[in-house]
Parts: sequence; structure tokens; C-alpha cells
Amino acid sequence: MSGHLEALLRGPKAYALARKALEVMETQGAWPTALNYELWLHFVAAKDTPLGEALVEHIASGAPFTEAMAESLAAKHLPHMRLNGELLTAGDALSKELDTVSRAIESARESNEAYGERLASASQALDGSTPPAITAMVQNLTSATQRIQQENESLETRLADTTAEVTRLRKHLEAVRIEAMTDGLTHLPNRRAFDQALERALKAADAKGETLSLAVIDIDHFKSFNDTWGHQTGDQVLRYVASVIARAGEGVRTAARFGGEEFALILPGDDMRSALAIAEQVRQEVASRVLKRRSTSDDLGTVTVSIGLAERSAGEPPAQLIERADAALYASKRGGRNRSTGAPAIAAAA
Repeated sequence: MSGHLEALLRGPKAYALARKALEVMETQGAWPTALNYELWLHFVAAKDTPLGEALVEHIASGAPFTEAMAESLAAKHLPHMRLNGELLTAGDALSKELDTVSRAIESARESNEAYGERLASASQALDGSTPPAITAMVQNLTSATQRIQQENESLETRLADTTAEVTRLRKHLEAVRIEAMTDGLTHLPNRRAFDQALERALKAADAKGETLSLAVIDIDHFKSFNDTWGHQTGDQVLRYVASVIARAGEGVRTAARFGGEEFALILPGDDMRSALAIAEQVRQEVASRVLKRRSTSDDLGTVTVSIGLAERSAGEPPAQLIERADAALYASKRGGRNRSTGAPAIAAAA
């Protein structure tokens, strides 16, 4: 949060700003999540910032304000979200540097061993077949070599300890990276991990000349469910739906929590027909189970999902693919929910 906004929120205009932010959010159909509130609070406080200008452009477009859009704007404009990305980038660079150091340590150890072996071999070849002066010189060289070998052994011990520490740091760094790329509630990859996975999948599809489809999945009436049963039960529903989607995302596919109650499935090699079949399996499995509230065993009824799909056109960028899948999702919502809808194919250029 910027210093200017921080000052405003501690001044006489604070409550007026908060009320105005909530009013704008309601007008734009943005759910009152902490992230959305922070974004729109920035907007009402300063429209002339890059974030304010982006939200003004969104309002002018008339498009719905989605969780995916909130995540994207936050990653680009909110300082603490950018810091998370910078930390991940720095972590990747550190991991590569540690790998270089580890290889250098191993190379030094091998060189020291070879040096000692060559000196020992030379000493044995000269022993007993040379004049006294040379013999004395060889003995001095041998003594010096032994000292060097002892020092090398000590160095190798320290190097081994350092290598072990480098390995430990690398494992810790990888654990931190995985945690930063994983949604804490559902244990699915989060939005940042999804974006990276989609980029990789599109590059692979281009390289292989294969198709790829994207499914965006939203839990129907989730806000009403949360309001009725509470957030803990809502979390239970999110984990249940995530578990179904995770099973569909095994193998080369990638399942992710897209944001809020939205999920996504990247389907490499699947055209619209096979993607719709996978989506229908997910939709039917989610709706097939009557859920119970863990704390009271009350029947919660069934949960349904709406799904939008888009088959990628050759060379289509990720943002456009996501936008088309999102549009198909809203078509499912408008069509009565609990259904899967495929986006129309992009017309070929003349």
C-alpha cells in the first residue's frame, strides 16, 4: 500500500473512502474479498495511477470483474504482490548460482586428488636411483607434498561440509518456491503457477504442432453458499471441488486454483470435443455427491459447477485464450449454470 493511501486511511476521509470503494465494487459486481477491496480502494483514492487507469479502462469496457482479473492487476500494480514475484525470481537465480558453486567445489576436490597422486608417483620413480643432492631435494619435495595433502584433506572436509550446506539450502529454496506456487487451501497450483504452466504448455504445443484446450470452472452460487453456511464450510466445498478437478488434471494436464471459487484445467493435446468430454466428467462427478457439514453432519445438498472451454488457435496468446474460456464460462452461467460451454472457434484470417 502506497504511503499516500496509507495516510488517507489514517485521516478524516478514511471511512468515506472505504464506503465509496464498497459502493463501486457492488456496482461493478466485484465480490468483497480482501484483494478486490484493496484494488478498488486504490482506485477511489487515486484514479490517475497506473492501477486507477487500468480500472477506468475496465469499467469502460463493460466486462465483468473476475477473480482472474483481480489477480492479474494485483500482480502488476500492488507492491507486495510484485515483491512476491521478485522474490521468486531471485530465488531461481540463487538456485542456479548454488548449482554452479557446487560443481566448482566438486571440480576442485577432484583436481586436488589428481595433484597428490601425480606427486606421489614422481617420488616413487626417483627414489633410489639418483645422487644424494637430488635425493634430498626429492625428500624435501615429498615432505612438502605430504603437508599439501594434509591441507588438501582438511580443505576437502570443509568443501564437503559446504557442499552439504549448499544442498540443504537448495532443497529449502525449492520447498519455499513450491509453497509460493501452491494454493494453501486446496493444495493445487495457484494463479502464478498456472500462468507459468500455460506458457510452457503453449510453447510445447507450438513446437509439436499440437492443439491445446483450456477449461475455466466456477462453483455455482458459491457466495450464497458461503453466506448460508459460513466460510469454514465454504472452504470444505472448495477443497472437495478441487479434489475432483485435481484428478482430472493428472498426467500431462494441469489443474489450478484460478482465484476465489474459480479453477482451471490446461488440456494439452485435447481438441474441443475431447475437452468437453473431460469437462462433463468433472461437472457430473462434482454434482454426484451430497455433501455434509463436517461440524454438524447437516446435509448441504449438492454442489454444481459451470465450465467454459476454449480450444486454442495456432499462435493464440495466453491472454486471449483465457478471455475466450472466460466468455464461455459466463455463457454457461447465463444458460442456467451446471453446464459446460465451448467457445466458438476463431475465424481464420482471409
